Amino acid sequence: MKNQSVTSNLDWISVAIYIILVILGWLNIYSSSLSSTVEDASLFDFTQIYGKQMLFIFFTIPMVFIILAIDGKFYEKYSSVIFGVALVLLAGLFVAGKTIAGQRCWYAIGGFTLQPSEFAKAATALALAKYLSDVQVNLKDLNKQVQALLIIFLPIMLILPQPDPGSALIFSVFLLVLYREGLPSWYLWTGFVAIVLFVLSLLFEPWAVVVMALLAIVFYYLKSRIGNRNIIASSILFVLISGYVFSVDYVFDHVFKQHHRDRFNILLGKEVDMKGIGYNTNQSEIAIGSGGWFGKGYLEGTQTKGGFVPEQHTDYIFTTVGEEWGFLGSLIVIGLFAGLLLRLIYLAERQKTKFSRIYGQCVAGILFIHFFVNIAMVAGIFPTIGVPLPFFSYGGSGLWGFTILLFIFLKMDANKVNEW
Repeated sequence: MKNQSVTSNLDWISVAIYIILVILGWLNIYSSSLSSTVEDASLFDFTQIYGKQMLFIFFTIPMVFIILAIDGKFYEKYSSVIFGVALVLLAGLFVAGKTIAGQRCWYAIGGFTLQPSEFAKAATALALAKYLSDVQVNLKDLNKQVQALLIIFLPIMLILPQPDPGSALIFSVFLLVLYREGLPSWYLWTGFVAIVLFVLSLLFEPWAVVVMALLAIVFYYLKSRIGNRNIIASSILFVLISGYVFSVDYVFDHVFKQHHRDRFNILLGKEVDMKGIGYNTNQSEIAIGSGGWFGKGYLEGTQTKGGFVPEQHTDYIFTTVGEEWGFLGSLIVIGLFAGLLLRLIYLAERQKTKFSRIYGQCVAGILFIHFFVNIAMVAGIFPTIGVPLPFFSYGGSGLWGFTILLFIFLKMDANKVNEW
């Protein structure tokens, strides 16, 4: 069994979907990076975006073979070291990072840039899986909860000041993994309620939200017939909610940056600025809507060729799919992502070790939140926060980060036959 080839027992369904997504992604990057004035574009012009992406794809081939050649147990044994290196790279950005568009998120290497937050996702998933797979860890224990949450929030605390809220948001999906492994549900409920109260406080006057919260607590009290002891707890809860609600305006006005405030206001219908901060979202909706059922045809998108959608080859790459491939093509792409996610969940649940199962859950969670937020963002139902579409959006760091994340798990899955 030890003499098996690199590809023995590999889940080829996942590999096939990965390859298809990468190819489709490059085709759309090629289309979105061609302007209407370009007539003869060489496929191998490495000065162009599509040419660089081809190089990135080419380098994933040896990367995949190296990942698969390494013993699967290596990733568990050295998960803490990998996580430590990822944190050092994130911290190093504050000293040696390159600032692009106001964000200090990259290392400049020759003519290319490398974004360590993309690789920190896999490193954090490995560290969290290692910690949670310890037989001593019980997430009912407050100390264990704090330690698990610390693993998640360490990279977040290094990413937020860059500032890169989009990448920081991705790490929140690990909370779902903690919940799957026994974290009390009130953590998720608290987060959900906090988000709802935040949005309501932006839409309505704070006092109106406080009244709604009070009515909800009274209704729950009357329905549940709770005792005097819980009346005190409910009173404390009401005070906390009131303080939180009345602090939202201050946080929104003094902590959020202006472009963050603008994006939330547009999303909530409080401002309409189609030529300013809302331009990207408006143009993406026009591009997707103009595709109709079957699209305008590959390389025939007028919005795409005209360059009306800014950053279309990165965060807004799905608008090219919507315009040129239409609803049917978009549905196929969404179906491929859904198929990969369902396959990963299936593989994760059949693992023979807790470490590989938890890591698989992390992989599925990261890919899901990227996919969900990006599609919601280009459709105008989520603020623009810079979350790329896995395997589709332009960029070497993103492609390599997702590839490493996925194939480490596929290596673990391939090794499960030897884990007894």
